[in-house]
Amino acid sequence: MSDADLNVEAPSRNPRFGTKPAQFIVDDLIIAHIEKHLGQIRRNLKQYQEKGATAAEFVFPPPRPPAAPIRSRAERFPIRRIFCVGRNYEAHAKEMGVAVDREAPFYFTKASDHYVASGATVPYPAGTTNYHYEMELVVAIGAAGFRIPEAQALDHVFGYACGLDMTRRDLQSAAKEKQRPWDIGKDVEQSAVLGEIAPAAESGHPARGRIELRVNGQTKQSGDVSQLIHSVPAVIAHLSQYYHLQPGDLIYTGTPEGVGPVKPGDRLEGSIDGVGTIALQIGGPA
Repeated sequence: MSDADLNVEAPSRNPRFGTKPAQFIVDDLIIAHIEKHLGQIRRNLKQYQEKGATAAEFVFPPPRPPAAPIRSRAERFPIRRIFCVGRNYEAHAKEMGVAVDREAPFYFTKASDHYVASGATVPYPAGTTNYHYEMELVVAIGAAGFRIPEAQALDHVFGYACGLDMTRRDLQSAAKEKQRPWDIGKDVEQSAVLGEIAPAAESGHPARGRIELRVNGQTKQSGDVSQLIHSVPAVIAHLSQYYHLQPGDLIYTGTPEGVGPVKPGDRLEGSIDGVGTIALQIGGPA
């Protein structure tokens, strides 16, 4: 565009400006519009830098934190840590051939990025020929706490969900025999399956209710959450003696009897009265 072109006057569609040369449109409108948005970009960048996070801090982009759906809400529940209670139903402890431990609960963990949403299809994992399901009630922590009294434990609960603790049973058993940690059997990729979270403010705190799991339509697990050896308040109180519980923490509370293997093509469907449902499809080998 030449200087002569910029001096040509033309009426503006905005009556506030009337007849103006093209130069006015370039200088006063377009550039002003760009500068307006550049200012907002600069302000956003400043706020981001003030929080101590810049792109230069990371050698590669950090992953987004896993987050689970919440019933009837657009917001999601960010998952921080996953704690799991071992052998918390008497009948399950017996089917595993071990003594029932009523003195105190014990725990193992799963990485939060092993979370997978209900309804997903997951591959049959590598390194195992005996992949098991374990249907569980899951507690979602919504308020921070440390050394929480049992009587106040439920005040720290955001809600509840159905969960599947998928387990490489053969590798877990081999680790037990050698008195080694269970990580390779329990901390398995895509093994922390979770249904939508039911807020306790709406559904209450389930002290009882049928917990079931079906494989290809056939009932495999059936119990009641009232049969937990260590109740939800007791588990929260005990766990918080060793960890500062934080919003986003999940606690898988244990599984009833009837655990067993799955194979590629199997369809798992579970439910807990008053809490919700869960589903999982087993795909081909990883």
